[in-house]
Amino acid sequence: MEATQVSKVTIPFIPGDGIGPEIMAAAQKVLDHTVQTAYCGSKRLNWLEFPAGKSAFEATGEWLPVETLAALKGHKVSFKGPLTTPVGGGIRSLNVFLRQELDLYVCLRQARWFKGLPSPHRNPQGIDITIFRENTEDIYIGIEYQAGTPEQRRWLESFKQSQPDDYAKLPNPEECGIGIKPVSKRGSQRLVKAALQWALDNHKQRLTLAHKGNIMKFTEGAFRTWGYELAESEFKEKTFTRRQFQEIGTSQGQDAAKAAQQQALSDCKLWVDDVIADVVFEQLITTPQQFDVIATTNLNGDYISDAAASLAGGVGISPGANINYETGTAVFEANHGSAEELAGKGVANPSSLILSGEMMLRFLGWHEAADLVRQGITETIRARKVTFDLARQIEGVQALGTQEFAQAVIDYI
Repeated sequence: MEATQVSKVTIPFIPGDGIGPEIMAAAQKVLDHTVQTAYCGSKRLNWLEFPAGKSAFEATGEWLPVETLAALKGHKVSFKGPLTTPVGGGIRSLNVFLRQELDLYVCLRQARWFKGLPSPHRNPQGIDITIFRENTEDIYIGIEYQAGTPEQRRWLESFKQSQPDDYAKLPNPEECGIGIKPVSKRGSQRLVKAALQWALDNHKQRLTLAHKGNIMKFTEGAFRTWGYELAESEFKEKTFTRRQFQEIGTSQGQDAAKAAQQQALSDCKLWVDDVIADVVFEQLITTPQQFDVIATTNLNGDYISDAAASLAGGVGISPGANINYETGTAVFEANHGSAEELAGKGVANPSSLILSGEMMLRFLGWHEAADLVRQGITETIRARKVTFDLARQIEGVQALGTQEFAQAVIDYI
Protein backbone atom coordinates (compact mmCIF):
# COMPACT_ATOMS: atom_id res chain seq x y z
CA MET A 1 0.00 0.00 0.00
CA GLU A 2 1.47 3.34 -1.07
CA ALA A 3 2.35 5.70 1.81
CA THR A 4 0.49 8.97 2.00
CA GLN A 5 2.57 11.91 0.79
CA VAL A 6 2.90 14.52 3.54
CA SER A 7 3.13 18.17 2.52
CA LYS A 8 5.33 20.01 5.03
CA VAL A 9 5.91 23.74 5.35
CA THR A 10 8.90 24.80 7.43
CA ILE A 11 8.11 27.74 9.71
CA PRO A 12 10.98 29.47 11.51
CA PHE A 13 9.66 30.81 14.80
CA ILE A 14 10.89 33.19 17.48
CA PRO A 15 9.36 32.37 20.89
CA GLY A 16 9.91 35.93 22.07
CA ASP A 17 10.40 37.46 25.50
CA GLY A 18 8.32 37.58 28.66
CA ILE A 19 5.09 35.67 28.01
CA GLY A 20 6.30 34.84 24.51
CA PRO A 21 7.37 31.20 25.07
CA GLU A 22 4.10 30.42 26.89
CA ILE A 23 1.76 31.83 24.26
CA MET A 24 3.94 30.41 21.48
CA ALA A 25 3.60 26.90 22.89
CA ALA A 26 -0.15 27.37 23.18
CA ALA A 27 -0.51 28.71 19.64
CA GLN A 28 1.61 25.95 18.12
CA LYS A 29 -0.43 23.34 19.94
CA VAL A 30 -3.65 24.72 18.45
CA LEU A 31 -2.23 25.13 14.96
CA ASP A 32 -0.73 21.64 14.86
CA HIS A 33 -4.04 20.16 15.96
CA THR A 34 -6.09 22.07 13.39
CA VAL A 35 -3.75 21.14 10.54
CA GLN A 36 -3.86 17.47 11.62
CA THR A 37 -7.65 17.56 11.90
CA ALA A 38 -8.26 19.41 8.64
CA TYR A 39 -5.95 17.29 6.49
CA CYS A 40 -5.78 13.95 8.31
CA GLY A 41 -2.00 14.05 8.48
CA SER A 42 -1.39 14.88 4.80
CA LYS A 43 -0.10 18.37 5.73
CA ARG A 44 2.16 19.45 8.54
CA LEU A 45 3.91 22.50 9.95
CA ASN A 46 7.61 21.93 10.57
CA TRP A 47 8.69 24.36 13.31
CA LEU A 48 12.30 25.63 13.54
CA GLU A 49 13.16 27.74 16.61
CA PHE A 50 15.44 30.79 16.45
CA PRO A 51 16.32 33.32 19.18
CA ALA A 52 15.79 37.10 19.16
CA GLY A 53 15.13 39.87 21.66
CA LYS A 54 16.11 40.11 25.31
CA SER A 55 16.46 36.34 25.76
CA ALA A 56 18.80 36.17 22.76
CA PHE A 57 20.87 39.08 24.09
CA GLU A 58 21.26 37.44 27.47
CA ALA A 59 22.36 34.17 25.84
CA THR A 60 24.48 35.42 22.93
CA GLY A 61 25.12 39.14 23.43
CA GLU A 62 23.10 39.89 20.29
CA TRP A 63 19.53 41.19 20.12
CA LEU A 64 19.08 39.68 16.66
CA PRO A 65 21.57 36.90 15.89
CA VAL A 66 22.78 36.62 12.31
CA GLU A 67 21.40 33.08 12.07
CA THR A 68 17.92 34.27 13.01
CA LEU A 69 17.85 37.01 10.39
CA ALA A 70 19.18 34.58 7.77
CA ALA A 71 16.42 32.10 8.61
CA LEU A 72 13.71 34.76 8.27
CA LYS A 73 15.15 35.82 4.93
CA GLY A 74 15.58 32.25 3.73
CA HIS A 75 11.99 31.17 4.41
CA LYS A 76 8.93 32.91 3.07
CA VAL A 77 6.76 32.57 6.17
CA SER A 78 7.71 32.84 9.84
CA PHE A 79 6.01 33.16 13.21
CA LYS A 80 7.01 35.45 16.07
CA GLY A 81 6.18 36.05 19.70
CA PRO A 82 6.45 39.49 21.33
CA LEU A 83 9.95 40.97 21.69
CA THR A 84 11.31 43.34 24.32
CA THR A 85 12.81 46.44 22.70
CA PRO A 86 16.19 47.44 24.20
CA VAL A 87 16.12 50.61 26.29
CA GLY A 88 18.96 53.10 26.08
CA GLY A 89 20.92 51.33 23.36
CA GLY A 90 20.99 48.53 20.84
CA ILE A 91 18.47 48.29 18.01
CA ARG A 92 15.97 51.16 18.02
CA SER A 93 13.14 48.64 17.67
CA LEU A 94 13.56 45.01 16.72
CA ASN A 95 10.11 44.91 15.16
CA VAL A 96 10.74 48.01 13.04
CA PHE A 97 14.17 46.72 12.04
CA LEU A 98 12.74 43.41 10.84
CA ARG A 99 9.98 45.14 8.86
CA GLN A 100 12.49 47.34 7.07
CA GLU A 101 15.20 44.71 6.62
CA LEU A 102 12.70 42.29 5.02
CA ASP A 103 10.79 45.11 3.29
CA LEU A 104 7.53 44.00 4.88
CA TYR A 105 5.59 46.98 3.61
CA VAL A 106 2.15 45.85 4.84
CA CYS A 107 1.31 45.77 8.53
CA LEU A 108 -1.91 43.76 8.45
CA ARG A 109 -4.16 44.03 11.49
CA GLN A 110 -7.63 42.62 12.03
CA ALA A 111 -10.26 43.62 14.57
CA ARG A 112 -13.08 41.07 14.65
CA TRP A 113 -15.62 40.90 17.47
CA PHE A 114 -16.49 37.44 18.79
CA LYS A 115 -19.78 37.03 20.62
CA GLY A 116 -19.09 37.12 24.35
CA LEU A 117 -16.12 39.48 24.22
CA PRO A 118 -16.17 42.78 26.11
CA SER A 119 -16.47 45.96 24.04
CA PRO A 120 -16.88 49.65 24.86
CA HIS A 121 -19.35 49.81 21.99
CA ARG A 122 -22.98 49.23 22.95
CA ASN A 123 -23.58 47.19 19.79
CA PRO A 124 -20.36 45.46 18.68
CA GLN A 125 -22.15 42.83 16.59
CA GLY A 126 -20.66 42.72 13.11
CA ILE A 127 -17.39 44.56 13.80
CA ASP A 128 -14.90 43.02 11.34
CA ILE A 129 -12.25 45.50 10.20
CA THR A 130 -9.03 44.75 8.35
CA ILE A 131 -6.36 47.46 8.37
CA PHE A 132 -3.52 47.77 5.87
CA ARG A 133 -0.93 50.04 7.47
CA GLU A 134 2.08 51.17 5.43
CA ASN A 135 5.02 49.64 7.24
CA THR A 136 8.30 51.07 5.95
CA GLU A 137 7.91 54.85 5.47
CA ASP A 138 6.55 57.84 7.40
CA ILE A 139 7.77 57.79 11.02
CA TYR A 140 9.34 54.35 10.56
CA ILE A 141 12.12 55.92 8.51
CA GLY A 142 13.25 57.38 11.83
CA ILE A 143 14.81 60.64 10.61
CA GLU A 144 14.80 62.92 13.64
CA TYR A 145 17.06 65.62 15.08
CA GLN A 146 16.96 66.41 18.77
CA ALA A 147 16.67 70.08 19.73
CA GLY A 148 20.00 71.71 20.51
CA THR A 149 22.21 69.01 19.01
CA PRO A 150 24.90 69.72 16.38
CA GLU A 151 22.90 67.66 13.86
CA GLN A 152 19.79 69.75 14.48
CA ARG A 153 21.72 73.01 14.16
CA ARG A 154 23.34 71.89 10.87
CA TRP A 155 19.96 70.88 9.49
CA LEU A 156 18.40 74.20 10.54
CA GLU A 157 21.19 76.21 8.98
CA SER A 158 20.84 74.34 5.70
CA PHE A 159 17.07 74.76 5.81
CA LYS A 160 17.40 78.47 6.59
CA GLN A 161 19.64 79.03 3.59
CA SER A 162 17.59 77.00 1.11
CA GLN A 163 14.06 77.79 2.35
CA PRO A 164 14.18 81.11 4.26
CA ASP A 165 10.41 81.71 4.08
CA ASP A 166 9.62 78.28 5.51
CA TYR A 167 12.34 78.65 8.12
CA ALA A 168 10.67 81.85 9.28
CA LYS A 169 7.55 79.84 10.13
CA LEU A 170 9.37 77.75 12.76
CA PRO A 171 8.50 78.73 16.33
CA ASN A 172 11.70 79.10 18.36
CA PRO A 173 13.76 77.07 15.89
CA GLU A 174 16.65 76.50 18.29
CA GLU A 175 14.20 74.68 20.59
CA CYS A 176 12.55 72.59 17.88
CA GLY A 177 12.96 68.87 17.55
CA ILE A 178 12.88 68.03 13.85
CA GLY A 179 11.20 64.99 12.30
CA ILE A 180 11.00 64.17 8.58
CA LYS A 181 7.93 62.36 7.21
CA PRO A 182 8.61 60.71 3.83
CA VAL A 183 5.64 59.26 1.93
CA SER A 184 6.43 57.99 -1.57
CA LYS A 185 4.24 57.16 -4.55
CA ARG A 186 5.68 53.66 -4.86
CA GLY A 187 5.31 52.95 -1.14
CA SER A 188 1.75 54.23 -1.10
CA GLN A 189 0.60 52.44 -4.22
CA ARG A 190 2.03 49.03 -3.38
CA LEU A 191 0.27 49.25 -0.01
CA VAL A 192 -3.04 50.25 -1.60
CA LYS A 193 -2.64 47.58 -4.28
CA ALA A 194 -2.27 44.89 -1.61
CA ALA A 195 -5.34 46.23 0.22
CA LEU A 196 -7.43 46.35 -2.96
CA GLN A 197 -6.50 42.81 -3.98
CA TRP A 198 -7.16 41.47 -0.48
CA ALA A 199 -10.55 43.21 -0.34
CA LEU A 200 -11.55 41.75 -3.70
CA ASP A 201 -10.27 38.25 -2.87
CA ASN A 202 -12.23 38.29 0.39
CA HIS A 203 -15.42 39.70 -1.16
CA LYS A 204 -15.43 42.93 0.82
CA GLN A 205 -17.65 45.84 -0.21
CA ARG A 206 -15.69 48.90 0.86
CA LEU A 207 -12.08 50.03 1.03
CA THR A 208 -11.34 53.32 2.80
CA LEU A 209 -8.21 55.42 2.32
CA ALA A 210 -7.59 57.04 5.72
CA HIS A 211 -5.40 60.14 5.61
CA LYS A 212 -4.80 63.65 6.94
CA GLY A 213 -4.50 65.19 3.50
CA ASN A 214 -6.50 68.26 4.42
CA ILE A 215 -3.43 69.48 6.36
CA MET A 216 -0.43 67.50 5.03
CA LYS A 217 -1.25 67.84 1.36
CA PHE A 218 1.97 66.51 -0.17
CA THR A 219 2.37 63.43 2.06
CA GLU A 220 -1.01 62.33 3.40
CA GLY A 221 -2.86 64.06 0.57
CA ALA A 222 -0.56 62.45 -1.96
CA PHE A 223 -1.27 59.04 -0.41
CA ARG A 224 -4.97 59.61 -1.09
CA THR A 225 -4.38 60.78 -4.67
CA TRP A 226 -1.99 57.93 -5.49
CA GLY A 227 -4.41 55.43 -3.98
CA TYR A 228 -7.25 56.62 -6.19
CA GLU A 229 -5.00 56.65 -9.25
CA LEU A 230 -4.06 53.02 -8.68
CA ALA A 231 -7.66 51.90 -8.12
CA GLU A 232 -8.84 53.71 -11.25
CA SER A 233 -6.06 52.33 -13.47
CA GLU A 234 -5.08 48.81 -12.37
CA PHE A 235 -8.47 47.93 -10.83
CA LYS A 236 -10.81 50.00 -12.98
CA GLU A 237 -12.99 47.02 -13.95
CA LYS A 238 -13.48 45.98 -10.32
CA THR A 239 -13.77 49.23 -8.39
CA PHE A 240 -15.78 52.45 -8.29
CA THR A 241 -14.22 55.37 -6.42
CA ARG A 242 -15.56 58.40 -4.64
CA ARG A 243 -13.42 60.51 -6.97
CA GLN A 244 -15.20 59.01 -10.00
CA PHE A 245 -18.53 59.64 -8.27
CA GLN A 246 -17.61 63.30 -7.74
CA GLU A 247 -16.44 63.72 -11.34
CA ILE A 248 -19.73 62.33 -12.68
CA GLY A 249 -21.65 64.57 -10.29
CA THR A 250 -19.77 67.63 -11.48
CA SER A 251 -20.21 66.91 -15.19
CA GLN A 252 -23.61 65.20 -15.30
CA GLY A 253 -25.26 65.96 -11.97
CA GLN A 254 -25.80 64.14 -8.68
CA ASP A 255 -28.58 61.94 -10.01
CA ALA A 256 -26.27 60.54 -12.70
CA ALA A 257 -23.51 60.03 -10.12
CA LYS A 258 -25.84 58.13 -7.78
CA ALA A 259 -27.11 56.00 -10.66
CA ALA A 260 -23.53 55.14 -11.64
CA GLN A 261 -22.72 54.27 -8.05
CA GLN A 262 -25.75 52.01 -7.68
CA GLN A 263 -24.92 50.27 -10.95
CA ALA A 264 -21.33 49.74 -9.85
CA LEU A 265 -22.41 48.30 -6.51
CA SER A 266 -24.99 46.05 -8.16
CA ASP A 267 -22.17 44.77 -10.38
CA CYS A 268 -20.36 43.84 -7.15
CA LYS A 269 -17.64 46.40 -7.66
CA LEU A 270 -15.59 47.45 -4.66
CA TRP A 271 -16.47 50.93 -3.38
CA VAL A 272 -13.26 52.90 -2.73
CA ASP A 273 -13.55 56.12 -0.76
CA ASP A 274 -11.43 58.26 1.54
CA VAL A 275 -12.00 59.62 5.04
CA ILE A 276 -9.94 62.14 7.04
CA ALA A 277 -8.12 60.26 9.82
CA ASP A 278 -9.77 62.06 12.74
CA VAL A 279 -13.18 61.38 11.18
CA VAL A 280 -12.24 57.70 10.98
CA PHE A 281 -11.88 57.71 14.77
CA GLU A 282 -15.25 59.42 15.19
CA GLN A 283 -16.92 56.87 12.92
CA LEU A 284 -15.18 53.95 14.65
CA ILE A 285 -16.80 55.12 17.88
CA THR A 286 -20.27 55.64 16.40
CA THR A 287 -20.69 53.15 13.53
CA PRO A 288 -17.65 50.83 13.24
CA GLN A 289 -19.59 48.25 11.23
CA GLN A 290 -19.48 50.52 8.17
CA PHE A 291 -15.75 49.79 7.70
CA ASP A 292 -14.52 46.70 5.88
CA VAL A 293 -10.93 47.43 4.86
CA ILE A 294 -8.87 50.52 5.73
CA ALA A 295 -5.63 51.42 3.94
CA THR A 296 -3.55 54.13 5.55
CA THR A 297 -0.14 55.62 6.23
CA ASN A 298 2.13 54.41 9.01
CA LEU A 299 1.35 56.69 11.95
CA ASN A 300 -2.38 56.79 11.24
CA GLY A 301 -2.40 53.02 11.00
CA ASP A 302 -0.72 52.70 14.39
CA TYR A 303 -3.50 54.67 16.06
CA ILE A 304 -6.39 53.28 14.04
CA SER A 305 -5.46 49.61 14.43
CA ASP A 306 -5.30 49.84 18.23
CA ALA A 307 -8.53 51.84 18.37
CA ALA A 308 -10.29 49.23 16.24
CA ALA A 309 -8.85 46.42 18.36
CA SER A 310 -10.26 48.03 21.52
CA LEU A 311 -13.75 47.74 20.03
CA ALA A 312 -13.32 44.00 19.60
CA GLY A 313 -11.87 42.94 22.95
CA GLY A 314 -8.45 44.60 22.88
CA VAL A 315 -5.00 43.91 21.44
CA GLY A 316 -4.86 40.65 23.41
CA ILE A 317 -7.18 39.08 20.86
CA SER A 318 -6.20 41.12 17.80
CA PRO A 319 -3.93 39.31 15.31
CA GLY A 320 -1.20 40.87 13.21
CA ALA A 321 1.19 40.20 10.35
CA ASN A 322 3.90 41.99 8.38
CA ILE A 323 3.87 41.06 4.72
CA ASN A 324 5.55 41.77 1.41
CA TYR A 325 2.95 40.65 -1.15
CA GLU A 326 5.44 41.10 -4.00
CA THR A 327 8.01 38.61 -2.67
CA GLY A 328 5.62 36.49 -0.60
CA THR A 329 7.65 37.06 2.58
CA ALA A 330 5.60 37.33 5.78
CA VAL A 331 6.09 37.39 9.54
CA PHE A 332 2.99 36.62 11.61
CA GLU A 333 3.13 37.88 15.18
CA ALA A 334 1.34 38.66 18.41
CA ASN A 335 -0.15 42.16 18.37
CA HIS A 336 1.01 43.11 21.87
CA GLY A 337 4.08 43.42 24.08
CA SER A 338 6.06 40.88 26.07
CA ALA A 339 4.32 41.62 29.42
CA GLU A 340 7.32 40.40 31.39
CA GLU A 341 5.48 40.92 34.69
CA LEU A 342 3.20 38.02 33.71
CA ALA A 343 5.94 35.69 32.49
CA GLY A 344 5.91 32.24 34.07
CA LYS A 345 2.50 32.65 35.68
CA GLY A 346 0.62 30.73 32.99
CA VAL A 347 -2.16 33.30 32.71
CA ALA A 348 -1.35 35.16 29.48
CA ASN A 349 -3.92 35.30 26.69
CA PRO A 350 -2.62 33.41 23.61
CA SER A 351 -5.54 34.50 21.39
CA SER A 352 -3.65 37.18 19.45
CA LEU A 353 -0.94 34.71 18.45
CA ILE A 354 -3.43 31.90 17.76
CA LEU A 355 -5.44 34.18 15.45
CA SER A 356 -2.21 35.38 13.82
CA GLY A 357 -1.66 31.70 13.13
CA GLU A 358 -5.08 31.60 11.50
CA MET A 359 -3.94 34.43 9.23
CA MET A 360 -0.75 32.50 8.48
CA LEU A 361 -2.72 29.40 7.48
CA ARG A 362 -4.84 31.48 5.08
CA PHE A 363 -1.67 33.02 3.65
CA LEU A 364 -0.42 29.48 2.99
CA GLY A 365 -3.72 28.65 1.31
CA TRP A 366 -4.72 26.23 4.08
CA HIS A 367 -8.20 27.69 4.50
CA GLU A 368 -9.80 24.56 5.93
CA ALA A 369 -7.41 24.57 8.89
CA ALA A 370 -7.81 28.34 9.30
CA ASP A 371 -11.59 27.93 9.48
CA LEU A 372 -11.14 25.41 12.29
CA VAL A 373 -8.99 27.85 14.28
CA ARG A 374 -11.66 30.52 14.01
CA GLN A 375 -14.34 27.98 14.93
CA GLY A 376 -12.41 26.90 18.01
CA ILE A 377 -11.90 30.47 19.25
CA THR A 378 -15.55 31.34 18.53
CA GLU A 379 -16.95 28.37 20.43
CA THR A 380 -14.57 28.71 23.38
CA ILE A 381 -15.53 32.35 23.93
CA ARG A 382 -19.19 31.57 23.34
CA ALA A 383 -18.92 28.95 26.10
CA ARG A 384 -17.71 31.79 28.35
CA LYS A 385 -14.22 30.37 28.78
CA VAL A 386 -11.56 33.09 28.62
CA THR A 387 -8.20 34.07 30.10
CA PHE A 388 -7.89 36.32 33.14
CA ASP A 389 -7.47 39.59 31.20
CA LEU A 390 -10.94 39.13 29.70
CA ALA A 391 -12.43 37.49 32.79
CA ARG A 392 -11.84 40.72 34.71
CA GLN A 393 -14.17 42.48 32.29
CA ILE A 394 -16.94 39.87 31.92
CA GLU A 395 -19.22 38.56 34.65
CA GLY A 396 -19.97 34.86 35.04
CA VAL A 397 -17.13 33.44 32.94
CA GLN A 398 -14.62 30.69 33.62
CA ALA A 399 -11.05 31.99 33.80
CA LEU A 400 -8.54 29.65 32.18
CA GLY A 401 -4.75 29.60 32.14
CA THR A 402 -2.76 29.95 28.93
CA GLN A 403 -2.45 26.24 28.14
CA GLU A 404 -5.95 25.47 29.46
CA PHE A 405 -7.40 28.01 27.05
CA ALA A 406 -5.47 26.46 24.15
CA GLN A 407 -6.80 23.04 25.11
CA ALA A 408 -10.34 24.41 25.28
CA VAL A 409 -9.97 25.78 21.75
CA ILE A 410 -8.80 22.35 20.59
CA ASP A 411 -11.71 20.65 22.39
CA TYR A 412 -14.23 22.83 20.52
CA ILE A 413 -12.72 22.06 17.11
